[in-house]
Parts: sequence; C-alpha cells; structure tokens
Amino acid sequence: MRGFPAGAGGAGAARSSAGPAAAGRGGKAAAAAIMRALPGLVRVLAARGWGRAPRRCLGAMSQYGTEQRGRPNSADYRLYFKNADGKYISPFHDIPLFAGSKEDKEIPPKRSRTTGSEVLFNMVVEVPRWTNAKMEIATEEPLNPIKQDIKKGKLRYVANIFPHKGYIWNYGALPQTWEDPNHTDNNTGCCGDNDPIDVCEIGSKIRSSGEIVQVKVLGVLALVDEGETDWKIIAISADDPDAHKIHGKY
Repeated sequence: MRGFPAGAGGAGAARSSAGPAAAGRGGKAAAAAIMRALPGLVRVLAARGWGRAPRRCLGAMSQYGTEQRGRPNSADYRLYFKNADGKYISPFHDIPLFAGSKEDKEIPPKRSRTTGSEVLFNMVVEVPRWTNAKMEIATEEPLNPIKQDIKKGKLRYVANIFPHKGYIWNYGALPQTWEDPNHTDNNTGCCGDNDPIDVCEIGSKIRSSGEIVQVKVLGVLALVDEGETDWKIIAISADDPDAHKIHGKY
C-alpha cells in the first residue's frame, strides 16, 4: 500500500481535488508512521518529514468545531470544519495526521523521534457507531466537508446485520493520507481508491460525525472493492477504558 500526505497549507484554504498534486507527490515511504506504531504493516502512511514526538493530549476536539449546512439525510447536507480561531479548514488537508502536532504553525510538522511510547494518530469520524448513513469526506469539494455518499443517484445507507444496527464501529479516516489510484499495491495487485485511508475505531464510545479522535493502531486489513485497494486501519481511541490493555503485535 502506498499512501501520500494529502498536501498541507494554511488553515481554511479551499482545495478542490484529491489528485496527485493535492496529495503531495513527495511522499514515498508511506508506511513509516504506522510502522513505528505497529511494525510489519506495509507502506501505509506518509512519513517523509511528517509527525513529531507524540503527546498524549486527549483534548483534540477542543481545537476544532463543526458547522452543519443543509438537512441531514439529504444530498445537500454538509458538515464543515473550523479551527479554534473559527476559521474554516479542511479535515483532509489541515488536521494533522499525528496527535499532538500543531495545526497552523508547523505544516508539515517536524518528524517524530522514537520515544518508546505508542504513536497516536488523529482520526476524523465520518460515521458514528450504530448509524446507517454512509458519510464521507468530500475530497473533490472546496474545504472537503463531510457529506452523504451517493451511488447510482441514491443516498447510500449501510444495511443492518442482525442483531446489530448500521456500522458496528466508529468509522472514519486518517487526515493527510491518500490511496494512490496510479500505484498498484504489491499485496492486493490493485491500485488505490483515491480516498483517505479508512479507520475502524473499536472502542466503547459512540462518537459523533466530525469528531476528531486520537487513536492508536492495532492492525490493518486490505480489501479489494470494485477492483480498487481499500485499506482499513483497525484502531482504538486512546481514551478508551480498555486502550491500555489492547496493543498491536510488535
């Protein structure tokens, strides 16, 4: 798997594309960040110059806010992001990949050094647990708000699988990552899906769409969806009561 940093710029910059230019051509060792958290993963995240020594600050959401526009469960619904100063930002480009990185002052942030502790990542929650609407970051719209996905002209909903309802985990993405549609993954034989890398957060809390959660990586799963590589990061929130009991295999 090869993932690129999704580009970085001033907070509130309007970006309209998830193509190679927006995603940053310079990233090559895409797994280095997660490799520090879980050795053995294959090329997952951009690591050239990205990240800094992790800090276990669990107040990530206090740095950001959201603004809803339109009616939920409609094609017009959008969830926009703001920073602590009230400026509109992109969850795809402007929220740091690494927990503890400063949003505006260090883009790209300084590279992390090994500290012996588990590296934490920021996760952008798109779909809360037990909900059905397929929400996702709109990578091709300015400011990349969260919207409901549409397929064949219809809003997408996930089917219930008895006895559960909707998603059985909190589902989202890692900011500043991108699965390259022009790169054939050595593990799947397929190219990337042109989206940020997905995260399945298995903690006990039900999160909110647009929430920024600091997570640690437990594992990774490669899927092939309609001929495209679609990696899923399995993670748990750092503030989950069981987080200290569950670890990736080092």
